[in-house]
Amino acid sequence: MKFALQINASPYHSAASLTAYEFAVEVLAQQHEIFRIFFYHDGIYHALKSANPPDDEVSPFKSWSELAQKHDLDLVVCISAAQRRGLVDENVADGFRLGGLGQLLEATILADRFLVFG
Repeated sequence: MKFALQINASPYHSAASLTAYEFAVEVLAQQHEIFRIFFYHDGIYHALKSANPPDDEVSPFKSWSELAQKHDLDLVVCISAAQRRGLVDENVADGFRLGGLGQLLEATILADRFLVFG
């Protein structure tokens, strides 16, 4: 089965972020495909390269980047939401890319299941 995910919640203000990550890990472990993960609204903060969480906290940025690299995932950050919040190209974490709502629409059309977190 092919999934597409949309993450709207900030990595530190909601459990939705961790739930989305754990869901993605489990989907991939069960040999399903994730077509795209779209970070929208405050979810764009997952891609903030300059964020530096304390050593005793999970780094959502690093976790998503590593998962994307391991499984060749397409992590798309909404460019409009990013610009509104001051996230620009040079501050996008490894594994993420800026994109538009066209990529979100494509994901909803091509995936078997589309889930929204946050």
